[in-house]
Amino acid sequence: MTKKLFSNYTIKNVTLKNRIVMSPMCMYSCVNEDGKVMDWHLTHYTSRAVGQVGLIIVEATAIDPQGRISPYDLGIWNDEQIEGLKQLTEMTHVHGSKIGIQLAHAGRKAEVEGNIIAPSSIPFNDEMRTPQTMSLNQIQETIQAFQEGARRAEEAGFDVIEIHGAHGYLISSFLSPLTNQRTDEYGGSKENRYRFLSQVIEVIKEEWEGPLIVRISANDYTAGGNTPSDFIYYAKEMKEQGVDLVDCSSGGIVPASIDAYPGYQVKYADQIRNEGKMATGAVGLIVNGLQAEEILKNERADLIFIGRELLRDPYWAKTAAKQLRVEIDSPVQYSRAW
Repeated sequence: MTKKLFSNYTIKNVTLKNRIVMSPMCMYSCVNEDGKVMDWHLTHYTSRAVGQVGLIIVEATAIDPQGRISPYDLGIWNDEQIEGLKQLTEMTHVHGSKIGIQLAHAGRKAEVEGNIIAPSSIPFNDEMRTPQTMSLNQIQETIQAFQEGARRAEEAGFDVIEIHGAHGYLISSFLSPLTNQRTDEYGGSKENRYRFLSQVIEVIKEEWEGPLIVRISANDYTAGGNTPSDFIYYAKEMKEQGVDLVDCSSGGIVPASIDAYPGYQVKYADQIRNEGKMATGAVGLIVNGLQAEEILKNERADLIFIGRELLRDPYWAKTAAKQLRVEIDSPVQYSRAW
């Protein structure tokens, strides 16, 4: 019997060979602080392609140097960075995997020198700096930077773009009433708080015709913040705009206590998928093939995003196949041992 985890999945014009996705995880490895791909990235990502992951999503990649989480983040803010990203996509494709990139701006969580920006001048906590409230000009400049990032992603040969709208970074901060206290057209109502992401989606679509994913924080875990029900509204808006899938993470907006247990975020992917009628990816302490198969077979999500388990085991797909008692293709070089 075919296992759903190892079935094809088509997202717009791209078909994945299985439903295993490597979740974007920051490597903080650009030691020259120029945002360019280094040998580490080439080894790290392509080893997961050798390991038969269907879709690899590259870590949060800054569309502006002031939008880096750290000075060592990958970048896509200038054309000089395209060459290394192109090498990464080409090396991944050799092994039959698809590759995406997460376009990101850290907002008030940026830990770089100089001014940091956010929808409102509210620091994340007592230890972090207070951001500058974005002017309308800064908002438009940042939207333009996302557009340029999408153009470069296209030139570099990526198959998928994911917009980072989670974890309290810039887009996420616009969406949440806990961090967005603006009184103009970008704040207040749910519709206004969505406006920034809406405009980012629209300009990306001017440069990009491929699959578009948005990562969200489906629960702020704090009174007065966004709940999964709010993201039913946001998901419907995104679908109307042509977003193909929502990657359902949670938290990170404000300091909050989160009870993390195996599959603790799957319920958000389930609710948004079945109430919002939007394809979803489940992420968060999904540790083995049986757990992943249950999520898919019970139609709680469409794709399985694996994070730390893929850091521990680049061949997690092989491990999951063994657990599910199915055989998957191996790289020909490994056929004697697979």
